[in-house]
Amino acid sequence: MSKHMHIFGLGYTSGRLMARLRADGWNVSATKRKASEQAIAFDDEEAVLSVLNKATHILSSVPPMRSGGDPVLEKYGQAIADTNLQWSGYLSSSGVYGDARGAWVDESADIGSGRRKERSDADSQWQKLRRDMHIFRLPGIYGPERSALERMASGKARRIDMPDQVFSRIHVDDIIGAVMAAIDRPHAGVFNIADDEPCSQNEVIAFAAQMLGMDVPPLQSLEEANLSEMAMGFYAENRRVANGKAKRLLAWEPQYYNYRLGLRACMAMSNPNKANIAPDPAKNDH
Repeated sequence: MSKHMHIFGLGYTSGRLMARLRADGWNVSATKRKASEQAIAFDDEEAVLSVLNKATHILSSVPPMRSGGDPVLEKYGQAIADTNLQWSGYLSSSGVYGDARGAWVDESADIGSGRRKERSDADSQWQKLRRDMHIFRLPGIYGPERSALERMASGKARRIDMPDQVFSRIHVDDIIGAVMAAIDRPHAGVFNIADDEPCSQNEVIAFAAQMLGMDVPPLQSLEEANLSEMAMGFYAENRRVANGKAKRLLAWEPQYYNYRLGLRACMAMSNPNKANIAPDPAKNDH
């Protein structure tokens, strides 16, 4: 039987997953708000139910609505629950853990105290939908054309004067690697997918500036930075995301286990001559 992945929400991450699966010989279908060459319209119920009947695997990358409720679950939840699948997955967020004051959080930590309760509610609902459900809790996602390099080059990078603030992050292709690992070695449950080296955003911005030969942006207070509401919320929480469960049960390892490797990979795609700067310590050194 041929493998067929249906993806709800064809965006940055899921688009790269589609390319990887098709390169591996999969049939892949997807939905978006509006139909495109690669996706059918989310509201085209007849077409969506038709592809669901053919799917062996499904993955949703659609976030919940800010007003509450998961649009995929509300419209197609029962059909997904009833479909004879081999595998199912949902891309969630490590934001469900809320503020841990810089402490490590693993999958046993409580959820629901964060700034977006609707994400925690959706996470819990997807967990209950099917026994073969894999929940991938993701921190800040970066990758080609969407990294600190682009923010520096556009003048949008900010360094905030919060010395104790720490974040986790993940390269987009390591998310793809985690999904593929879970397909190859299914183990239903919740998995944090993050790199091995949480650190301050200031450190990442400074390294990106070095890579581009630009001046490091000055430290600013939150008020001086004039951040968007979404960015302000980002700085309201402080945590380190532990990834040991995914390593143990899925045999997954992040290829870009710290931001330096990840940013070099991003640079290499756009300018190979500038990718190799500042040698990184061996992985066993940290």
